[in-house]
Parts: sequence; C-alpha cells; structure tokens
Amino acid sequence: MKLISWNVNGLRAVLKKNFLEYLDAEQPDVLCLQETKASPDQVEQLWPAHYTTYWNSAQKKGYSGTVIFTKTRPLQFTTGIGHEHHDGEGRVVTAEYDGFFLVNVYVPNSQRELARLPYRQQWDRDFLAYLKALEKKKPVVMCGDLNVAHTEIDLANPKANMKNHGFTPEERAGFTSFVQAGFIDTFREFEKAGGHYTWWSPMGTARARNIGWRLDYFLVSAALRPKLKRAFIQPHITGSDHCPVGIELK
Repeated sequence: MKLISWNVNGLRAVLKKNFLEYLDAEQPDVLCLQETKASPDQVEQLWPAHYTTYWNSAQKKGYSGTVIFTKTRPLQFTTGIGHEHHDGEGRVVTAEYDGFFLVNVYVPNSQRELARLPYRQQWDRDFLAYLKALEKKKPVVMCGDLNVAHTEIDLANPKANMKNHGFTPEERAGFTSFVQAGFIDTFREFEKAGGHYTWWSPMGTARARNIGWRLDYFLVSAALRPKLKRAFIQPHITGSDHCPVGIELK
C-alpha cells in the first residue's frame, strides 16, 4: 500500500502545472494534500474515477485546507480534532481503514516573529492527545506538513536558524513529544544522513542548491513498524515549494 503526502501550496495552482500527471504516474493508494487553499466547489476538476476525495476546507477563503484522495473508501472519515478553537482552519482530515487510522495534517506555522508560537505549542499538545485517543482503538498513520525541522540534520543551515520559526526549541520539543509518545519518524528508519529536504525557499536558487528543510513527514504507531517497507522523499517533483513524501506498507 503506497501512501503519499504533499503540501501543494494551492491546489488550483498545482493543477495548472503537473498535478494530474503526477497522480497518474504514481498511482498512490492514498494521497494526502495540505495547504489546498480551496474548497471542492472552487476546483473545476473531475478527479480520476478510482479516487474518492475527503475535504476539510478552512472557513477563511484561500487559506490552509486538507484533502485525502483514496482508492479504498474508508470505514468513516472525520474533520478536525474536536477542539473548536483549532478546527476552523481546515487542518486535519482523518480516515479510518480496517488496519489503522490515517491522519492528514497541516500544522500551524508559528510565523516569522513567533507571534503564533504559544498557539502552536497548545496545538502540539492537543493534537498529540487526539492521536493517542485514536491509538487506543487501532494504530495510527499521521502525515503532512508539520512545520518543523526536528534535528540539525533536517535543515541545511541549523546554526543560522536556531531561533527562527520552524526550528525553535519549543517546536522541536513538540516533535520530540510525538516520538516519546511512541510515534516513529518513518524516513529516519531508513536514512540517517542529512541533506534530505522537503521544502525550499522560493527565493533565489535555494532548491537548485538544495538549501532546504525537512518539514513533511510520515509518523506511524510502533505497532505498524513491522509493516513498514520503505519511506521516501521525491525532491525531483516540482510544482510547489514542498515536494511529496511517502511510505509503503505491507
């Protein structure tokens, strides 16, 4: 089973580039998108018939948003994490399958001046509690743009970014709390070295020079580790400032 996650930074924009060609070439069983910046009625597109889509759009037009494309219809799907003060921004879609819950997430950015860092810390706590509640029923696969580089090897210039949003001690500690709670960073199960990134600044030649950050992840419950065949990043896929990431499960 191949699962892919991609922050498309505007679904309508990436549709004008390479999205449908990518979908046809990869044929993932499940594709999770973040930062769709659209609701279904704003996207004039007939999706391939073998995919069903499940959306969570932000109340604010052109902002945030998540969607799951899936070949297998889930047992059920839900939006949000059950907290009214979090759930207006379209950040979470959850699909329940026979063997696991799939949670597609677009984690809030703490913003340049760290204006939203306290909110981000509260989000991390509430979102982890949501995942652990799901895990009491069955294992969890969580994917998306987590808006944090966890360790120094997860970005090209760690020393220069120590106090910048996406690499603050508080955000990194938030990620560590997921790991301490038993969730596995799937990519690091297979690749221990640096130089592997999923986001590059659109300014200058950052992507060409691979001056990037690893902000996009698949985390899984420890119970799913025996089923994890591989984890991958696709930096060659353009169309967004992020690239797709994925896993394969037996």
